[in-house]
Amino acid sequence: KRNKLVDVGRGSPSPTFHPAVDTPERAMMTRALPALLLIFTAGAVALAQSTRPTDPGPVFKDPRGLAVRGYDVVAYHAGDAVEGKADFATVHADATYRFASAGHLAAFRADPAKYLPQYGGFCALGMAGGNKAPTDPLAFKVVDGRLYLNYSPKVAEMWGKDVPGNIAKADANWKKLNP
Repeated sequence: KRNKLVDVGRGSPSPTFHPAVDTPERAMMTRALPALLLIFTAGAVALAQSTRPTDPGPVFKDPRGLAVRGYDVVAYHAGDAVEGKADFATVHADATYRFASAGHLAAFRADPAKYLPQYGGFCALGMAGGNKAPTDPLAFKVVDGRLYLNYSPKVAEMWGKDVPGNIAKADANWKKLNP
């Protein structure tokens, strides 16, 4: 074990002995620091994603109590708007979700947050304006793995003109409306 003389004072004319320099423990911590920073960053990103607007709040349901008017929320992630079947249904957050297949039902049960529509299935453009409006299941878009529904195809077109801006506004409004 070899210690060096180190100048620990700013502008100090005489070096000061510091026994902690070049110890095996310090070398190990220096090597571990980048890994710890990576783990911390990944955890912060995961936390931020988990607190996106899929967190519990009111859910838009049709008069039958169906979320997304009975459409399969898993199918949207493959780019399709598909009506679900009563045989493949589950209740989540006091709303009934239907699916086109047993496989889609199983995928939803395994990770509901991955498939739930943003803003409880209320209109994304409406939420950007601070309002809860019903949605048309054919007026949808999946952005960064998140399902967004809108009132109509025309409203979805308007929403699509500034997707990042509308999402930011809607996220902030959702938090205000559902503290």
